[in-house]
Amino acid sequence: MEKNLKQEQSEIVRIALFGPESTGKTTLAKQLAEHFNTVWTPEFARDYLQMKLDKTGQICDVNDMLPIAYGQTKLENDSLSIANKYLFCDTNLMVTKVFSEVYYDFCDPLLDKAARKHKYDLFFLTDIDVPWEKDDLRDKPEDRESVFAVFKQTLVENNKPFITLSGDKEFRLEKAISIIGDLEKAHKAGFSSSDFVQIYEHGISLENIQKQLTIFKKGISKTVLVEAAKVSNGILKLSENDFQQKAAFFDANKSSLKLKKFVPASGAASRMFKFLSEFLNNFDIEKESINAYINRKKDSELSIFIVGMNKFPFFEEVYLKLKATFPNFDNLERDYKNYYFIKLLLSPDFFDFANKPKGVLPFHEYKDHIATAVEEQLHECAFYASSNGVSNLHFTVSQAHQSQFENIIDAVKSKVEEESATVINTSYSFQNKSTDTIAVDLKNKPFRDKKDKLLFRPGGHGALIENLNNLDADIVFIKNIDNVIQNHVESIALYKKALAGVLVELQQTIFNYLNAIDNGGLEQLDEIIGFAKNKLNVVLIDDFWKYTLEYKISHLKNILDRPIRVCGMVKNEGEPGGGPFWIQDSKGTVSLQIVESSQVDLTNANQAEILASATHFNPVDLVCGIRNYKNEKFDLTQFVDHNSGFIVEKTQNGKPLKGYELPGLWNGAMAKWTTVFVEVPLITFNPVKTVNDLLKDAHRPL
Repeated sequence: MEKNLKQEQSEIVRIALFGPESTGKTTLAKQLAEHFNTVWTPEFARDYLQMKLDKTGQICDVNDMLPIAYGQTKLENDSLSIANKYLFCDTNLMVTKVFSEVYYDFCDPLLDKAARKHKYDLFFLTDIDVPWEKDDLRDKPEDRESVFAVFKQTLVENNKPFITLSGDKEFRLEKAISIIGDLEKAHKAGFSSSDFVQIYEHGISLENIQKQLTIFKKGISKTVLVEAAKVSNGILKLSENDFQQKAAFFDANKSSLKLKKFVPASGAASRMFKFLSEFLNNFDIEKESINAYINRKKDSELSIFIVGMNKFPFFEEVYLKLKATFPNFDNLERDYKNYYFIKLLLSPDFFDFANKPKGVLPFHEYKDHIATAVEEQLHECAFYASSNGVSNLHFTVSQAHQSQFENIIDAVKSKVEEESATVINTSYSFQNKSTDTIAVDLKNKPFRDKKDKLLFRPGGHGALIENLNNLDADIVFIKNIDNVIQNHVESIALYKKALAGVLVELQQTIFNYLNAIDNGGLEQLDEIIGFAKNKLNVVLIDDFWKYTLEYKISHLKNILDRPIRVCGMVKNEGEPGGGPFWIQDSKGTVSLQIVESSQVDLTNANQAEILASATHFNPVDLVCGIRNYKNEKFDLTQFVDHNSGFIVEKTQNGKPLKGYELPGLWNGAMAKWTTVFVEVPLITFNPVKTVNDLLKDAHRPL
């Protein structure tokens, strides 16, 4: 590269404006320079070509490209000496390179090399959503889209850090100023410009990333268990008559309520078929029998699967495909039949069940059809989450899977609506990329992939608190996609409506008390305190009675004015997962929470003993009230305990890393809600954690 094209080095932060003609580069460069009290580098080509036009009447040609590059480089280098922290470049050699290639299908090697080598802390790619302004040096307004695409592709191909700016000039200026401020923070935090652009495009705030990095370094404090919640000590036990009354109360009050059922359903079914995948990876049918493999691996799950194979709702379809694929299938040895059955079930070229979402898999066999979990959720929704003949069902799904859900619903919805006399509205949302979390290596430094890119991982189901927060509803029923039942749906509906009845009854009392407080009803103070302690499981702070009346009222109002969740709890029968406990936070406040075993310090004998003493298990059976007494939506993100996430160890391309999962949706994400636990029968809990669960009575025909 010639000396005249060499870019001078400096500590000045260089921002390049980059884009086709008449896209606001000059205007923005001037505005930014004025805002940051510095200088901007104008476009050398404009004066150069205007002078040529005035003197000779000739327009730009390919021989002008290098002189323009020389002039532009000198202008930029000269500007560095007077720049104040920032230098805004109206154009740069990369622009000259693009124009040379677009207009003349040629770029001088010297210009090409210099353009690629010149570095800028950030490129602002100016969009074409502004009016074209004609002048003597501009042409081809009709080609703006194609030219813009070339500009963008040039930045991509040359790995230049860029952010696209769209909108009017006021919006662009405001956005650019904000981005530059964040870029400076990112540089101070040790991130490169490319890192910053990756973070920006992911929609994650730098503040959140810095908090996550701090969490990795300091670790997450374990939850301090006080005691297990039990019947009459944090868990409400209802008689069958009580359940009937609570359900009737809900039915009597639901006409004025906007109801919605919320079903987390974004995960693939890989864990459901994990033992089958491991079998295919480790088994060689030419060297070993399946029975020998089962004995060698002590794989009881595989044995159960094979014995019950013909009872699975998908058996007939797979069997027919096997016969079509292998004409002599019925004559094969038993081991080969079983092996090929499993192979087709998981093969991407055939059924690919492990990579599909659970919701679209065959779950239940009826006389006239096979039902998926999605269809069963529709049935349930109509039974208990309907008001005035309308039921609203919301799925959180992977964007790639939404069409599969829609196809199933399109096929069965009209039948379900006719049978239930209920109109069912379905909607979808995706886990926001902005809730992804940064991964680190074992030294707590940001983990980088083979292309030196930062690695972001999904933040876990706790990220769905934002999806829940976006729902327009008064009451929300939450249930996992796989917790459905083939029989006794009416019974399931009874208990679900009873939980809603408990919630609505409590909510009405809470709202009455809050309105009374607002209207000066202090004579009810003792009654409110008793209600909070006995019905809402509130443990008052130490020395509560010593505080002033004003403080007591403020404290009580803060306790009552929260989103409320009523959670069904089933008796513990050895299922893995969270349970109900009394816990104490870092401030000494005692409250009811759903706690996972991974949150507990199992090296502490006392904590391990409390964990083992749990009598109940969390089946993810929640009914939530998300509006306040003024009929305003709560901002649910304000009720999250951000110190209760999870650090997990994973691998990426064989390299170990640590990931951070956000506080779980029904764990830390709801930690500051009003919480009520109610014992519900085991019949309400029928998850399909592995494919073999489909062999249980709850998923079999009567």
